[in-house]
Amino acid sequence: MAAAGEHHPSEAVGVIGLGAMGEPMARNLRAGLPASREVVLTSRRHRGVESEQDGVTWVDSPRALAQRVGVVIVMLPDLPQLREVLEGPDGLLAGVTGEGSAEGGLTLVVSSTTSPTGLRDLAAELTQRTGGSLRVVDAPVSGGVEGAREGSLAIMVGGAAQDVDPVLPVLATMGRPVHLGPLGAGQVAKAANQVIVAAEVVALAEASLLAERAGLDVAAMFDLLGGGYAASRILEVKKQKFVDHDHTVAGAARYMVKDLTAAQEEAESTHTSTPLAAVLLELFAGLTEAGLGDLDTTVVQEYLAGGPTP
Repeated sequence: MAAAGEHHPSEAVGVIGLGAMGEPMARNLRAGLPASREVVLTSRRHRGVESEQDGVTWVDSPRALAQRVGVVIVMLPDLPQLREVLEGPDGLLAGVTGEGSAEGGLTLVVSSTTSPTGLRDLAAELTQRTGGSLRVVDAPVSGGVEGAREGSLAIMVGGAAQDVDPVLPVLATMGRPVHLGPLGAGQVAKAANQVIVAAEVVALAEASLLAERAGLDVAAMFDLLGGGYAASRILEVKKQKFVDHDHTVAGAARYMVKDLTAAQEEAESTHTSTPLAAVLLELFAGLTEAGLGDLDTTVVQEYLAGGPTP
């Protein structure tokens, strides 16, 4: 553990949100950064990362974290949860603008999946409220829990070059970051990613039901299709779930409603026709309303089959 006072805020990196994705991301961050760069963590629940690795410090509030670091990565469900850690006497903003704030300000790296418009609006607000001391970069990720554990996430980055360039080596400890454009570009890319993922999940659900009801060996079929044009990472990771009708959660289906809604909002603002995304949103909204939203995205298989609800 780093001793109090033995840190350099501009070099230290913070992480807020140590859930299924955030905890392995934090582990890879610590393993991939030079030992001289302190990693500072906070979360609603005290997790075990900091007790297992040297060079990691636990603090009790976002404000305390902001006072110790130059970069903070947030891995939270959406913008409302981000606002919760920004506001209040113990929030990030208090650490940036209040007594004891670190020199040089703070770069906030939003790895949550959010609305691109909502993120841009929040960033403009934060710039105004902090006089530019709080800079925002968006960096949503794809690859699921497996990618987070393996450090192989696809990281979609948006923001001004002067803000993005210093954080790319930090993000590279967790996967492959690519700067795609101005602020919000990462969220647009993630929205596009989710349209593709949702489409593949629904296609696999339909295919599994069709083959199963026709008497085929679904596992053998998916193994065969994995060597042809139908091959995909989704097929590789999810095929056994479809074979077994196992919808134990890895990525909750209800989050697709938020993600596909963001895609539709961006489509409207850019005057883009997205008929497939509209159908996918309807499907995932329907299964969520049916009480299946807390299960894995593969639960669309049961929804299409008219199967049981929990």
